[in-house]
Amino acid sequence: MAQTITPYLLYEDVAAALDWLADAFGFEEVLRFEGADGSVTHGELRIGGESVMLGDPGPDYLSPRRLGARTAQVYVLVEDVDAHYERAKAAGAEIRREPADEEYGHRRYDAYDPEGQLWSFAQAVRVVPAEEWGATTGGAA
Repeated sequence: MAQTITPYLLYEDVAAALDWLADAFGFEEVLRFEGADGSVTHGELRIGGESVMLGDPGPDYLSPRRLGARTAQVYVLVEDVDAHYERAKAAGAEIRREPADEEYGHRRYDAYDPEGQLWSFAQAVRVVPAEEWGATTGGAA
């Protein structure tokens, strides 16, 4: 079995997050699990064949919005970043950064969801060797 990494993001309102992320960012809902009290405690979304899981961490958790600080950032490659940006903006996403071409060959924008999670959406527009934009590869220091 191939190893994969699946982001697991925590939300105060998992049900609302599942709905909003599907509407604004185009995720497909794959799974929704309700706890004994009827609240959604776990969910899974998919985009472009990749998954992200959402969970309710309980009453001690503060979303990034309520905490007042960013805790993570998720980077998602999409086919048409400008169309994706327009969809997110129309759905009320809080745009942190407008679409722009990056030195590493991606066109990218950043947006917050209603609980303050930061999402970056990008499209590869050209191939740029890492050395040309100042990065090293293979663990080189």
